[in-house]
Amino acid sequence: MHAHEAVDRYLGHLRLERNASPATVRAYATDLRAYLDWCDRAGVEALTATHRDVRRFMAELDRARYSRRTIARRVSAVRAFYAFCVREGLAETNPGAVVSSPRRPKRLPEIVRQDHLAALLDAPDDTTPAGLRDRAILELLYATGVRVSELTTLDIGDVDPAQGLVRVMGKGSKERIVPVHREALRRIRDYLVSGRPHQRAHAAETALFLNRSGTRLSPQGVRRMMKRHLIAVGADLGISPHTLRHTFATHLLEQGADLRTVQELLGHVALSTTQIYTHLGVTRLQDVHRNAHPRA
Repeated sequence: MHAHEAVDRYLGHLRLERNASPATVRAYATDLRAYLDWCDRAGVEALTATHRDVRRFMAELDRARYSRRTIARRVSAVRAFYAFCVREGLAETNPGAVVSSPRRPKRLPEIVRQDHLAALLDAPDDTTPAGLRDRAILELLYATGVRVSELTTLDIGDVDPAQGLVRVMGKGSKERIVPVHREALRRIRDYLVSGRPHQRAHAAETALFLNRSGTRLSPQGVRRMMKRHLIAVGADLGISPHTLRHTFATHLLEQGADLRTVQELLGHVALSTTQIYTHLGVTRLQDVHRNAHPRA
């Protein structure tokens, strides 16, 4: 089998058997095709490559001034691809298994300043159907910390107003139940009663949030909507739906929530993924101490 065919087979495995999201599959496709392009240029037969070949690939990325994060991601994709090939009998060894990824710099997640957060949540014009939708989306993102991809897959039936809960389908088709506070529920109800019926939804459309065409709103549509409101209120244009997720987690921990609960609410598989927010809390304490203490 040719290496390009093996990559296509692996991408199909991710999509159909691992239930990977379209964005994840696209990312793997980009990284693996970059690797195969390098193999072609370097005269390397990809399915019989050695660990030295993988290190040469890493060295070329480093010379091209790719970030350590990007190099680590591409090596991880190569390693996972070869592991699949070994399991399927397409390759004898995994040359990436003995190659160490470059250490990635620790980057603390950004959170939204309180004044920018308040301005963003108040920005939509709730006298219009689109404004009612936008306000409900923003409130729900901050109320639950859901990923934008999870928000746009919500159906009307996933929201339980009586119990104050929303059913979220996370990565790998893992379902979790997340509580929603009353203000966000009120905004969702206002949208469902006075906003969504005026968006001319297609007859069989079950999506909670609709676009102008009356079909399911996309993650890109949510990001564009947020940018419009950020521009309107003069807030930081670097704020994204994922920044609201970081802000949700940080604010919960600052108010005394335990790490395991936040892990469950965010849908993190590993507790270590959630622990980054504890580092953020320590950093903010250090900043406050540095600015407030007379001898700091």
